[in-house]
Amino acid sequence: MILAAAAAGYMVSRQLARAVPQLASGSTLPQPRQLPQFALTDHEGAPFGKAQLAGKPSLLFFGFTHCPDVCPTTLAQMAQLRRHPELSGLRLVFVTVDPARDDAQALRQYVNAFGEGFTGVRGEDAALEPLLQGLMVAHSTQPLPGGGYTVDHSAALYYLNARGEWSAAFTPPFDPGLLAQDISTLLASGY
Repeated sequence: MILAAAAAGYMVSRQLARAVPQLASGSTLPQPRQLPQFALTDHEGAPFGKAQLAGKPSLLFFGFTHCPDVCPTTLAQMAQLRRHPELSGLRLVFVTVDPARDDAQALRQYVNAFGEGFTGVRGEDAALEPLLQGLMVAHSTQPLPGGGYTVDHSAALYYLNARGEWSAAFTPPFDPGLLAQDISTLLASGY
């Protein structure tokens, strides 16, 4: 009996191990992770929370509209994913970590500059916190000489499956071809 239970456990673990897709440019979580509840708004002023991330897979990036390099480069690379017909169902989401400067109008103008298909998301710091913690996104405000500030932030891309669960992450530098291939793999697997 013990031997049969051990064999069954081994077979289940082998099947689960095979179910986790292998990625060329990113990492899958050992098991998809549920996100906490959060209440933000999109760039059109509509509510955006956990429920809006269900139904189709999403690729999230956290940044800010005054970012001089990393954010526009990453959004341009995300926009390239639209060229792949098999990725047409992928939701592209930009979440600002600078709500003081990124109101809905600034966010709308920013995401629209990268073409159709982006959703800009914002919320005050307290409203953002559950999503930031759920995805382990780091960010901090840094003063600039002569006044003003910039925001240091995680530069990763976060992949959420169609159930709205965090299941993979990609860290820079991004290779758009490998990124498209990996996301296709994730979509095909349902992981």
